[in-house]
Amino acid sequence: MHWLADLLAAIGVVLNGIPQGIMAMALGFAIFPTMFSFIFASAVNGAFGAVAPLSFQAESLALTGNLGRNLRERTSIILGGSVIMLLIGVTGTLTKIVDILGNNIMAGMMAGVGIMLAKIALGMAKQERLTGWLSVALATATYLITKDLVWTIVISVVGSSLAAVFIEHYRAELPEHVTARRFVFTKPMLSVRVVRGALSLACLNIGANISYGLITGQMTGIKPNPVNLNLLTITQSIADMGTSLLGGAPVEAIISATASAPEPVVAGIMMMLIMAAILAIGWLPKLGKYVPSASIAGFLFILGTAVIFPENAATAMQGSGATVAAITLVVTAVADPFAGLMTGAVLKFVLPLLGLGV
Repeated sequence: MHWLADLLAAIGVVLNGIPQGIMAMALGFAIFPTMFSFIFASAVNGAFGAVAPLSFQAESLALTGNLGRNLRERTSIILGGSVIMLLIGVTGTLTKIVDILGNNIMAGMMAGVGIMLAKIALGMAKQERLTGWLSVALATATYLITKDLVWTIVISVVGSSLAAVFIEHYRAELPEHVTARRFVFTKPMLSVRVVRGALSLACLNIGANISYGLITGQMTGIKPNPVNLNLLTITQSIADMGTSLLGGAPVEAIISATASAPEPVVAGIMMMLIMAAILAIGWLPKLGKYVPSASIAGFLFILGTAVIFPENAATAMQGSGATVAAITLVVTAVADPFAGLMTGAVLKFVLPLLGLGV
């Protein structure tokens, strides 16, 4: 009966990913090319026996949507970020970057991302008051009771969407390119905003790949940790590189419950193929017509304030590097992950040269 446990774990992660897929559609990303990212990642995991799957990730979607003003800017940011991550993965420098900067600064950056997500969530709630604030309220109540992110996202998204449909008579018409069942080349662009966004996305993915990837590996109970961070980074970057040129959404490392299944590799592949099938059949666009973008606000708020921020802030504030990490946290929250990480690096390495210490 291992296959049933694997399937149930896969379905649970799919349920968590669907609302974030709807968020991707709300940002204008095309669904059809994104399907092939899931197929590609499942093939790689099957070939190498990798336990860490890829899926829609709220953090990267929120950051990309916040930094890019339109689809072309957003896909260009994803392309630039994926090129950077591919170089990091191929050269095997992912863990070296963390070793150089230190856990404090990386944790400070991730904690700042948590605050960014909370700010984005509250901004959504202010724009769509009924849907957004109800989503935040439902997510907060559900998480306080269950401490379960799957229940949190399902109840907050479904509850706030039902309210929008039946009270405000919400029904959105998605842009044609989002639901088109064909490839449409999206020409990349280069600008200061795109470069800043690509660097910020790469900084976020450095932290996410290490933390989410290793947590997923720990959930398998296998020692040593079975996750190959370089393979995870290369897979994610190639998938994003291809889909970004066709207007598709990014798929990134996640904390996946499939790792706790009896056959974690099989469960992860099941999850990605189920998600690909949902995109291929066209179920996600049909659901997206009745799900406002602000319905994800509650999940983003809880993800930022209750999941990402506390643990990373606690790590950042430990030891002699706490002050630099705190500044990294604040700059990330106010500006973006790249600005935060660079500020932390400058403070750590330049100030001692000047005879100053923090």
